[in-house]
Amino acid sequence: MRLAKFIGLAGVCSRRAASRLIEAGEVLVNDKVADHLTFVDDSDVVVIAKQRVTIDSDRVYVAYHKPVGIDCNFDSNDPASLLNHLSMPLKQRLFPVGRLDKDSHGLLLLTNDGECCHRLLSPTYKQRKTYIVHVSPSYTRTQAGKRTLDQHFANALEKGVMIDAQRTLPCLVTILSDSCFEIVLSQGLNRQIRKMAKTQGFVVTDLQRVAFANITLGDLGVGAQRSLSASEIDTILCLCGLAKSL
Repeated sequence: MRLAKFIGLAGVCSRRAASRLIEAGEVLVNDKVADHLTFVDDSDVVVIAKQRVTIDSDRVYVAYHKPVGIDCNFDSNDPASLLNHLSMPLKQRLFPVGRLDKDSHGLLLLTNDGECCHRLLSPTYKQRKTYIVHVSPSYTRTQAGKRTLDQHFANALEKGVMIDAQRTLPCLVTILSDSCFEIVLSQGLNRQIRKMAKTQGFVVTDLQRVAFANITLGDLGVGAQRSLSASEIDTILCLCGLAKSL
C-alpha cells in the first residue's frame, strides 16, 4: 500500500498529515528517506522521529466511560492520564477518538484503527456526537433577569454562533429543563459547547457525552469500559465508508 495510507492506518496521523511528513523527508523506509511513490508492506521498516511505525493486525474498538478529572493523554507519568485508568488488559496500543476535556465526562471511544479514527473525526463524514449539558446563568444574564434556558437559546445555537473567529455549524438542541439541554454536534472545536453556551450568557457546570456515531453510553458505569460488539463495529465502519478488511 502507499506509504501515507500505511502511516494513517497505524494511527500516527491522518493521511494528509502523513503526506506532509513524507514531503518534509521525515519518513524513513528501510533506512532510506521515502517519497510519495513509496509502497510498503508489513516486511518494510517504517520509521518516523526514530520510532518504528507498525500496524496491529487485530483491530480493537473500546467504549470507555471517562470520569471527570481524567486527561485524554497516554502519559504513564501523569496520574490523571487515561493510560493509568483503563482496567481491561490491552495488548494493543490504543488511542482515543477525539478528546473529552478534563472537566467533562461520558463516552470516549478508543481504537488502534487509525483510518477509522480519522474518519470519525473528519468533517467530511459528519459523525454525530450527543451531549447532555447543565448550565448556570452568567452574572450579566442574571442581572438582565434571564436565568433559565429558552427557545431563543436553542435557536441561536442551532443556527450557529461565533467562537474563536468562526461560526459553528448547524446543530440540534433540545431544552430538557430550565438549566439543562441536549446538543447534537457534527463538529469538534476546542471546548466548543462551553464557548457556545457562553455566547448566550450561560456557564457550563456539567458536560457529559452520551453518544458518538452509533455508539451510546447506555448503562456503562463510570470508569468502566467494554469492547464494542460485532454489530456495532460493522455499523461504525459502514458509517466511515470503510470495508471490514481495513
